[in-house]
Amino acid sequence: MDQQHLPFKSGFIAIAGKPNVGKSTLTNVLLGQPIAGVSAKPQTTRKRQLAIRTTDEYQMIFVDTPGLHAPKDKLSRFINSEAVSALSDADLILFLVDGSQKPDEEDSKLADLVHEAQKEDSVLLVINKIDLVDGKTLSAHRKLYQALFPEAPVVQISAQTGKGIGELIDSLIERLPEGPMYFPEEQITQTYERDIAAELIRAACMDLLEDELPYSIAVRTDEYSERENGAVYIKATIFVERDAQKAIVIGRNGEMIKRIGTLARTEIEAMNGKKVFLELYVKTRKNWKNDPAFLREVGFTGKGS
Repeated sequence: MDQQHLPFKSGFIAIAGKPNVGKSTLTNVLLGQPIAGVSAKPQTTRKRQLAIRTTDEYQMIFVDTPGLHAPKDKLSRFINSEAVSALSDADLILFLVDGSQKPDEEDSKLADLVHEAQKEDSVLLVINKIDLVDGKTLSAHRKLYQALFPEAPVVQISAQTGKGIGELIDSLIERLPEGPMYFPEEQITQTYERDIAAELIRAACMDLLEDELPYSIAVRTDEYSERENGAVYIKATIFVERDAQKAIVIGRNGEMIKRIGTLARTEIEAMNGKKVFLELYVKTRKNWKNDPAFLREVGFTGKGS
């Protein structure tokens, strides 16, 4: 059949998986540029974020979902509601697991949610991090994961190295339904650049700050403007819950906030392709995770807030 007369395919693909299995890394690889905050720590993603991949043949709308976890506050409940909504709304579910580890209780609970959403025939089981494990162990882990979705096709990848990504895309094209182009051809996300900048600043905090402190951090972009010379000026505020945390984020002689700014600026420049001037401030906002008005202020809306 002539390529030009093939039906156009499109659909929403939820990337589901427990925290830290590589959902945001995979999203960025599929797009070819960073739009999702990536950190070695779990729960880097707090909000649903669309990543749109468009060609002449298809439009894949990936939904990078937050990792499910035990809710402790209004923020946690919001994060979980985002993930569950994404599963219910998706045409396909890309169930991402860590091939270097055996499935655990979190994997099983998330699989149960997918089954409850009656999406079994829409699931593609994707085993990530195959670069971190030997073949024999990977094979054993694969069998355990397949038990969660016995009928689902399986693709093995490394989002870090890019191995298997082509096969994954081919598998998704095969399963995409016929549909319209939901977004303009050049659009890669529904999220404004100022919001992506806030997520990338928070991801930098996640990487550089130790222990539980990163989970007490929220970021608000106060200004995002393009100057006449084409450079972007960003002013953002990092919020913490206690004054002692504020001192840690700033660091001795301001060293830590400088490191956060340098790392975040590099990621933002990779995202927008422009020179970035980043100005960061740190403020204390006690118990912000349970403050609905503040959660809305920093972009969290929905059942959890």
